[in-house]
Amino acid sequence: MSAVAAYAEFDLCGPLPSGVTVLEASAGTGKTYTIAALAARYVAEGMPLERLLLITFTRIATGELRDRVRERLVGCEQQLSRILEGAPDPETDPVVTLLATADHEEVVRRHDRLARAVADFDATTIATTHGFCQEVLAELGTVGDLDPQTVFVEDVSDLLEEVVDDLYVRRFAGRREAARFTRAEALKIARAAVSNPMAELEPRDEPADSAAAMRYRLAKVVREELDQRKRALAVMTYDDLLTRLRDTLAGQSGEAARERLRSRYEVVLVDEFQDTDPIQWQILHHAFAVEGVTLVLIADPKQAIYAFRGADVYAYLVAAGTAQVHATLRENRRGDQDLLDAYDALFARARLGHQDIVYRTVRAAPGNQRRRLIGAPDDAALRVRVVRRDEPGVEQTEYGYARAPSARGYIARDLAADVVELLSSSAHIEGAEGERGRPEPICPRHIAVLVRTHSSAELIRDELHAAGVPAVINGAGSVFATPVARDWLRLLEAIERPASALRARTAALTPFLGWSAERIATASEDEWEDVHRRLHRLSRVLRDSGVAALTEELMITEDLAARMLAVRDGERRLTDLRHVAQLLHRSASVERFGVTALRGWLAERIADAEREDSEEERARRLESDAEAVQVLTIHRSKGLEFPIVYCPYLWDPARIRAREPVSFHDPARGYRHTVDVGLEGRGWTAHVGQHRVEERGEELRLAYVALTRARHQAVIWWVGSYDSRNSPLGRLLFAKDADGNVAPEGRSTPTDAAAEERFRELAEQAPGRVSVEPSKLGLPTAWSRRLERPVELAAATFGRRLDLRWRRTSYSDITSEAHDPLVSSEPEQPVLADEPETVAPAPVDDGRDLGAEFERRSLFEALPVGVEFGTFVHSVLEGTDFAAADLDGELALRIAAAGSRRSLDVGHPSQAVWGLRAAIETPLGPMVDGIRLRDVGRRDRLDEVEFELPLVGGDDPTGRLAMTAIAGVLRDRLPAGDPMAEYAARLEDPVLRASVRGFLTGSLDLVIRLPGPRFAIVDYKTNWLGPADEPLTLRHYAPRVLAAEMSRAQYGLQALLYAVALHRYLRWRLPGYEPDHHVAAVLYLFLRGMAGKDTPVIDGCPCGVFAWRPPGRLVQGLSDVLDQGTA
Repeated sequence: MSAVAAYAEFDLCGPLPSGVTVLEASAGTGKTYTIAALAARYVAEGMPLERLLLITFTRIATGELRDRVRERLVGCEQQLSRILEGAPDPETDPVVTLLATADHEEVVRRHDRLARAVADFDATTIATTHGFCQEVLAELGTVGDLDPQTVFVEDVSDLLEEVVDDLYVRRFAGRREAARFTRAEALKIARAAVSNPMAELEPRDEPADSAAAMRYRLAKVVREELDQRKRALAVMTYDDLLTRLRDTLAGQSGEAARERLRSRYEVVLVDEFQDTDPIQWQILHHAFAVEGVTLVLIADPKQAIYAFRGADVYAYLVAAGTAQVHATLRENRRGDQDLLDAYDALFARARLGHQDIVYRTVRAAPGNQRRRLIGAPDDAALRVRVVRRDEPGVEQTEYGYARAPSARGYIARDLAADVVELLSSSAHIEGAEGERGRPEPICPRHIAVLVRTHSSAELIRDELHAAGVPAVINGAGSVFATPVARDWLRLLEAIERPASALRARTAALTPFLGWSAERIATASEDEWEDVHRRLHRLSRVLRDSGVAALTEELMITEDLAARMLAVRDGERRLTDLRHVAQLLHRSASVERFGVTALRGWLAERIADAEREDSEEERARRLESDAEAVQVLTIHRSKGLEFPIVYCPYLWDPARIRAREPVSFHDPARGYRHTVDVGLEGRGWTAHVGQHRVEERGEELRLAYVALTRARHQAVIWWVGSYDSRNSPLGRLLFAKDADGNVAPEGRSTPTDAAAEERFRELAEQAPGRVSVEPSKLGLPTAWSRRLERPVELAAATFGRRLDLRWRRTSYSDITSEAHDPLVSSEPEQPVLADEPETVAPAPVDDGRDLGAEFERRSLFEALPVGVEFGTFVHSVLEGTDFAAADLDGELALRIAAAGSRRSLDVGHPSQAVWGLRAAIETPLGPMVDGIRLRDVGRRDRLDEVEFELPLVGGDDPTGRLAMTAIAGVLRDRLPAGDPMAEYAARLEDPVLRASVRGFLTGSLDLVIRLPGPRFAIVDYKTNWLGPADEPLTLRHYAPRVLAAEMSRAQYGLQALLYAVALHRYLRWRLPGYEPDHHVAAVLYLFLRGMAGKDTPVIDGCPCGVFAWRPPGRLVQGLSDVLDQGTA
């Protein structure tokens, strides 16, 4: 066994990392703190914020990281600002002290860089790995054969079940083999294969006619078939994103893709890297593990506990082996020194599941050196409560071991009694050294109980309730595994067939109707008739108005909330009921389910709910935010901390699951990730053994995570059951050798006397920090909350003035009063807000004697007019691949898809196909070198580019943006004869909103990339510009007509704002950006006037196309006005 590597301690104020650096953390040593501090240092010392990439592994962690980085940037900037003004450095932040230690000019530069970073914080890329991959693929234009309307989903379990059902029926329909190979077994195999998409499948070498080989073939075919169906349905999982980017970076065009990434990001900081997997590491390695790029991986492998979600600690170990620099974080900012000393005695160099995952000693932060829990009945940092097997209430096996189920119940009661004693004592928490404030008495919210399983959480919660202690379960399990989900299923079954007597009786027993068994037995025919009437009414509500309306109907007519809150655990059940209702509503809305399909969907979710890896949206919500003891699973607790932590079941190993596929790392193949789906065969026993070794290693890490959630005190139990020898606590104490190797299986469970002797040795290793006490249940006790004098309430006073001019505004909002009254002005509506609802009056006649070609009828003449049609056309064009070989087929597909989502009658689809094809094939004029939309491939376009620009300070406004200020810029910076030169007068129209401040929001329909590169904005319009009583011809879309319409409808202002949005985007993303070169044009395409390649042209300008090139100095001036209020 190798010796423990002695890595140096990382100095946050030392030289900044370069190359590939691994920072190995321990619980409480501040991984996020470190990454935020590094980001602040890189920025202050000259690295532009947009050249930083920060990655973590969950959406919640991403939000926290974003907040912490911004907080650190703001804090450093403000501290430096005070120091530059002459204030002394308080020396509370070593990073600020370091940044302030330089000559005055350099400190000023550092302050200015931080201030710029705070102002431009949205330029920072802080994302999950999946979010980063999605963004990179979009930028690289490497989505290839993917449908542009691909939907990204977290869960494809419905599709997987469909694949399994089809394959199972095809193979076993009507055959006797089905009895030996059930559909449930097939589904387990399929899930194992799909949830580990890059793992090798075994057994590959079993005889072809064996059952093991058949299961192997099923797993392979399921992977292939599922991939084909996802492509056909334009569905993609986030794991697919990883695979696609990995293949892109490693493929033929990989070098160019890698160079683009490196040219954008110079520093990459990855948090929680122990939760990576092989594909994610390959992406980071391909892209950033090169000279000239800094890649910092911050991880604590001792907290690698998410193998069931696909995390692979072996991938971390591979990455750590390639790093040029290793260092550790040694200062614990969470726990008291006494608690850390106790953990040193318990874990003592333990290797937690792998020889390179080693427990390391850390020290408490300076403020946490002394004990902060004072006055507790037992204030030792680590308390061990030993349950003897002969204790009353603990059943024994015939061999004298404690029966685990009875021991669990006993410990739950003992825990509740101990919590009551603690809460009833004078225990309090003192502040850290140097902190002021009164000691805080211990109350329920200071306590957490951490368990492995959801059933254990419910057991603990119930015993705490019985002892009068408020307790809530925090996210334990899937909401579909609750009784309330089954109540919803019974109600939907009754609503599906409201005349069924059996279903009505079943529904009557649910909380929705609230009948008792006695009432069921004695109800009269009239009462049952009333139940059927109510079910018929509820069926109509669901059919006509949806699940949300059904829920509110039940709440009102059945007094549902009062009924549920009147029973034990009512708040928990009501929370679950509303949660299931929301998930049902979402599913019914998205999938357009009727009651039968919805009932089937819920039944499948309930059947599937025994899986531990439930999605975040399905995890049960906290039923109350009132003060209570938190009961949660260890997995759920990761990243959290609590003053006092109870871990009642570390003596109890995880149950060995029934025969099912196993995931493991094959030592014979370089620890390659492998899944054996055979369930038998020559290698099965060895593979199960390796899987169990890895599981037992993760159990050790789970124990580490659980105990290190505590700040001041942790409490654990020991009881001698037969399997205690294999528990994480049992193996740490009784199966660890002098080198720290912990055996995956213990030899035997020690006697009570031997266990007590071992615990006494542990206490002697950390005297005063570890206590060992016998667990003896007395008479049941209950906690009585201290009565406190109620605080006198007073009406709040509103002491500030509302800034009524601050708003999130848009072009439509600014111009709402200037539009025709029939033009929508609400940007929140899911339809366009900038097109007339009906035929608009022709703004002007061109005034020329135009040729016969201008009298050609518009191909859109027979198509509808209005907002709904405009939104429909935008949806079609957004999804259409303009360069598709079969453009008509592509348009027909998009028209059908858009039509299925809207109740809009566009007549025969061929008319829309002809009109849109003509628009796509119309040359767009000389400003864009005569290209057509047809010439723009997917990689050269961005659709629906949303923007949100701060106006005059944004959140902290320094003034107001007046339309007259924009008019002044137009007069100053546009030459005479420019198409927009006369628009300045329109901006002074009093019907426009006089001034605004806050944020400007909007969306560019399309941005296209031209050779150079140059970029053009495209906005689609479906306005009818001819008189209502005349045929619509191309003459109505001649260039002069379009110029007049741009002014009349205030589209000029829209064009100006859109130009600034593109300018800001290119300034941020494009090296060497120059507006005069890179902004080619703003194009307004009036689609009804575009007739294809033969569209008439006047002075080089085609009908239907309004083109304008904004001068660079105008765009810069407008940007300054939006930012400062003046040019």
